[in-house]
Parts: sequence; C-alpha cells; structure tokens
Amino acid sequence: MTNPDIIYTKVDEAPELASASLLPIIQRFASAAGITVGTKDISLAGRILATFPEHLNEDQRIPDDLAALGELVKTPDANVIKLPNISASVPQLVAAVEELQAKGYALPDYPENPQTDEEKAIRAKYDGIKGSAVNPVLREGNSDRRAAAAVKTYAQNNPHRMGEWKADSKTRVASMSGGDFRSNETSVTLTDDTTVQIVLESDGSDTILKDGLSYPAGTVLDATFMSADALDTFLAEEIRKTKKEGVLFSLHMKATMMKVSDPIIFGHAVKTFLAPVFDQFGDEMAKLGVNPNSGLGDLLERVNGHSEIMSAIDATMADRPPMYMVDSDRGITNLHVPSDVIIDASMPALIRAGGKGWGPDGKEHDAVCVIPDNSYAPVYDEAIAFFKENGALDPATAGTVQNLGLMAQKAEEYGSHPTTFKIETAGTVKMIAQDGTVLHSHEVQPGDIWRSASARRAPIEDWIQLAIDRQKATGFRSIFWLDADRAHDAELILYVRNALEAAGVADQFEIMAPREATRASLETITKGENTIAITGNVLRDYLTDLFPILELATSAKMLSIVKLMQGGGLFETGAGGSAPKHVQQLHAENHLRWDSLGEFCALGESFKFLADAKDNSKARTLGDAVEKATQGILDDNRSPGRKVGQPDNRDSHYWFARYWAEALANGPDAELATEFAPMAQALAQNEATIIAELDAGAGDPAETGGYYMNDPHKLADVMRPSVTLNGIIG
Repeated sequence: MTNPDIIYTKVDEAPELASASLLPIIQRFASAAGITVGTKDISLAGRILATFPEHLNEDQRIPDDLAALGELVKTPDANVIKLPNISASVPQLVAAVEELQAKGYALPDYPENPQTDEEKAIRAKYDGIKGSAVNPVLREGNSDRRAAAAVKTYAQNNPHRMGEWKADSKTRVASMSGGDFRSNETSVTLTDDTTVQIVLESDGSDTILKDGLSYPAGTVLDATFMSADALDTFLAEEIRKTKKEGVLFSLHMKATMMKVSDPIIFGHAVKTFLAPVFDQFGDEMAKLGVNPNSGLGDLLERVNGHSEIMSAIDATMADRPPMYMVDSDRGITNLHVPSDVIIDASMPALIRAGGKGWGPDGKEHDAVCVIPDNSYAPVYDEAIAFFKENGALDPATAGTVQNLGLMAQKAEEYGSHPTTFKIETAGTVKMIAQDGTVLHSHEVQPGDIWRSASARRAPIEDWIQLAIDRQKATGFRSIFWLDADRAHDAELILYVRNALEAAGVADQFEIMAPREATRASLETITKGENTIAITGNVLRDYLTDLFPILELATSAKMLSIVKLMQGGGLFETGAGGSAPKHVQQLHAENHLRWDSLGEFCALGESFKFLADAKDNSKARTLGDAVEKATQGILDDNRSPGRKVGQPDNRDSHYWFARYWAEALANGPDAELATEFAPMAQALAQNEATIIAELDAGAGDPAETGGYYMNDPHKLADVMRPSVTLNGIIG
C-alpha cells in the first residue's frame, strides 16, 4: 500500500513477534470499514539493509522506510502507530550484521577501528543506524503521555506487588559534584537566524568539528562537556565506597539514546572497574581488539584463552564490590553490554523493588546507583529518599502523574548526536556564529566529551500550549520541571513565564527544579491526587517509566500520543523496550509474555484520530469498540502470564478480537454490526478449540528463523498456530 490510512510500524524483538499475531486481526477489522492498515519497516535489520543497497542484490534491496516516515510525519496526513524498536548498541549492531550476512546479505563488517577512507565511510553509515536513530526522526511533535483511565482503574483495583522500603536501606544514588555536563553547561537563546561552526582551537591551529549548523531565531542553544579526569576520579571513589558499604555496585546509563556520549562513559566505568587489569595488560588487550566501550562481555570473549589476563580479571573482580546483575544465573553483569541496563527502566525497577537489585549470588541486595551526570540524578535520589521516609507507594490508592514532554524537532540532549565529540587534543571548543560572535566556549582536555544541544522556538511554544490545554481539561496540579539554576532551564523558564502570563494562566502552574518537583509529585499522588509533569525531553523519557512502573507495574501500558506539529498523529505503544528476554523465552519454550495492551490503547486513539481527520464515523465506531475490547481484557484478566502453562500473547489477541467483534456486533453502526455478529458468534462458539490450538506447542522450542530478521513464514506458523482462529479472522 502506497498511502495507507494507518501505518503500523515493523520493529524488532517481542513487539514484532506480537505483530505477527495481532496485525492480521487489525487489518481484517479495519478493512470492514474501508480503512487500510499498512506497514513501514523501522527495525534494526531493515534500517541496516536500507543503508547499504549498493552491497545487495536487486531482490534484497528494500526502501528507506524511516526516511519516508520522517517526511510523512511532517504532514497533516500522518497516522502512525509506532511500536518500540531497538536503539542499537554496538554489540547489538554487530550481531544484527552478522545474522544478516549469514542469511546471504553481503553487508560490510562493522569497522571497529576504521583506517581507510572506505572503512571510515562505512563506519559513518553504521553510526547513523545505532542508538536512537528512529525517535528523533519521527517525533515531529510533543508528547502527551498518561495512563488510560481503564488501565489506571484496573491497577488500583488489582494492585501489584511492591518491594518493602526500610528507613535504614543503604541504597543511594551517586553522581558527580563537578566536571559533569550539568556543571559545565552554558546556554543562550538566539535572537536571529544563525549559522554556527564548532571549532577546537589547539596550539594555534583550528580543527573544525562541525560546520554549517543552522538554527532559527528563538532557538535555545546549549553547550557543555564532561571531564574525563573528573569522571575517572568519581568512578574510582564510588567503587571504593561501595565496597566499604557492602552493597552492590550498579551503573545506570542510556547508551542507546545517548549513542555517542554514554557508551564512552560506560567504557570509563568498565576500565575503572578493571583498572589493575588495564594497567598491566592494556597494550596486549588493545591488540586483541578490546574496546571497553563495548562492555565486559565483549572484553571477556576477546581475552578468552589468555590465562594471565583472565587470572588478573578474576583477581580484580574478587577484590571489587559485588556487581548488580542483569542475569545472575548466566553471570551477566551490569557492565557486560552497554544496552543491558538502561536507566529509565532499571532505576524504576530498583525503586519499585524497595531499593533492591539482584547480586551475583542470585539474591537481592541494596545498591549504589551510579549516575555520573548530575542533570537528572536528583530525581532518583529524591524518590529514594522519599520512600525511605514514607515507605513504598500504594498502587491501590495512588493518584497518577501524567507527562507532557518537549521532544519535537530533536529537542535538547536527545538531539545532540551530530554535535557530540570525544576530544582528542587539549584546547578550547567554541561555537562561533557567522558574524564571529562566540556563543559558547569551553576549555577541554583529551578524552573529554563535549556536546551541544538545542530546542527550537516552535516546539517550545507548542509544548507550553499543550500544557495550558491539558491543565484546563483536567484541573490537575501542573508543574514545569525546570531548574532556575541550570543554564538551559533558565532560558526555557523565560519562555514559560512569558507564555503563561500572556495566556492569563500563570496562577495555574508551578515551576520547580526536578528534585523539588519529584517530592511534590510523590506527595500529591500519595494523597490519591493527580499531577501533570511538564518536562524536557530526557525527563519525559525517565518519568514516563518511573511513575508508570510505580503506579501500574509497567510502562508498556501507557497511552502515548504525539500531536504532530503539522496536524498528523503519532501513537506510540508504550515504553518498556523491546523485551529481548521475551524473545528468548519464546524461542526456548514457545511462550510470549509480551503484553499488547499498549498496542490496543494506541490503536483506539489512531482510529479516533482518523475519524476526526477524515470525518469517518465507521473509524470512530471501530475506535470506541477497541476501548470496550481493551476494558474486557482488563476486567476479565485476559493479559498474558509470565510462565509456560499460563495464557500468553496469542491468547490475549484471541480475546481482544472476540471482545472487539462483540462490541461491533452490538454497536451503533448497522453495517459493521451485520459484518461482525457472525464473527463474534464463531469466536465464542469455538473458544475451546481455538485456545487448545493456540496452546498446543507450549513448552517446546519455537523457531522463527532469526532474531533480528525473522522468516515471515516460520514466524506466522509460530504466532498464528490456530487454524480455527485464522479461518474465522480470514
């Protein structure tokens, strides 16, 4: 389909497995209303193949769907349901390339240390794929993210288990007190359209790091750097203190989204944790291709068989504090892979568990949570302090924190990838306008990480208006999470105050630094009341996991609407990553515990948006029926269980189709009622047969023909095993 009414993205891992079951159902129901639902491939494998057409046979080439979607979201016709995709770390990227090569795609290897111009060009292309390559392209609007009413009500009526918080818990957050991005940040709001050059001045010579950067008037332009020396000193001290305290050492980063800076910081942690090994064998390990940025897992593979190095690693690990584990049964540590521990998911999980993390002994322990940059660490620090004082949040009585996030047009740090650099020589980095004005200047040393980020006037103004509209619609306590003592936030506060005063609503909003806003929000929801967190891009990401995981047990069930600035709609299916453990479980025992509730919520909103945009009453009827089906899933507890023998994702899709068909059969549209009444009856009459067919292979290994690229026929066999259900759906 060239121009489908709704685009459903093809992604990776668990959401893609689920799509093989759910998408045919969606397409069948939509077709009854004359609505087309097509797909665009934004998976990691798809993006790799689209980037290297010159290396592929004609029949292997695929279009650049991400680029096409990037253009579509700038139009009023966009109606996109976006599922979570892999934001690849280097190990994931390399693994995906190797899998594709094994399938016959003649892709070039990922150059670990590019030397030739050709290798550098290949590396640049791959670097454009890794990390958060998708979200900045598609998010041409600001974020409205909240728990759907039905989901919140269900969580209150069926509260999940919370870990016990004790006042004497040793869990704490550790962050740098200086030399980090927070302390070195400078910011300016541009008065005119400006072209900018980034230059490193060193020993009388200039190196142009980036040229021809163009920013419109009103842009808030930031620059900052992290000192490598200060980072190493901080990490070494925290490792020492953690051992003395007798708790787990844990590092919490976002190496996927911050794809340039955070892998470097992660590498510093690996190198500092194994400092005696690098001191003694650094040169030898470098010859073996060891790059600490790739993690401890890659390091161990490369030095395997080198007994002296392995012995030194064992001795050093024995002398270090025990490490927070990703999988203690398999010996996978926090430092194994940079994408394994992602702060927005890992910190809320630890907080929900009462400040406990899993140790190498397979038991839960208190932990030191190392978050090097101090920009947003106070949010987690204050949350931990609050729960130590007050005990765990009670999901049965807690109110909710909604979020309005500034993220359009690559706003703030998440748009900094092209303007982030590891500094090679000492000097001064300057951002210089075309008229010679020095906008920013920082003295740097080799190894420092320098970056610039921006937020443009139109997204900022749209974000503030979104907040005004949402506050008016709800009456909830509304807080702008902005720190007057931080350079970037101070510039945003000027925008916010002027806009609120011009609209005559300044008395309806508060402005608080993130630490104070965290406590205020926790106090509010503890009383059973609601609040709106109006935040920048990174806090949008962090808070829309933190509060949903505390309130709902998961962030995957959130309603996430991106009101695109040109009038289109982007409907994200919730956070929670793409769940590699779910894929492992499916392959091992044919059970997929991925919960598609986020997809259901996004689908309903997408139909309603289409109804308004195209004056399509049938689309509205479909959307209303989706809401009733979702309510049925919740009320009757039809969501997937975690273990083999319990209903899984495919069972939940059967029930969703059944409830959806029943709602349409009893709905206001006579044509749709006539269409779906027989289907609803058939789904009900064949319940036992369908469930038996869906569950027949439970416990046995399942073969989907790949990990990063599944075989579509094998995947369909696994995810659509009920002949009866398939026959009814068509």
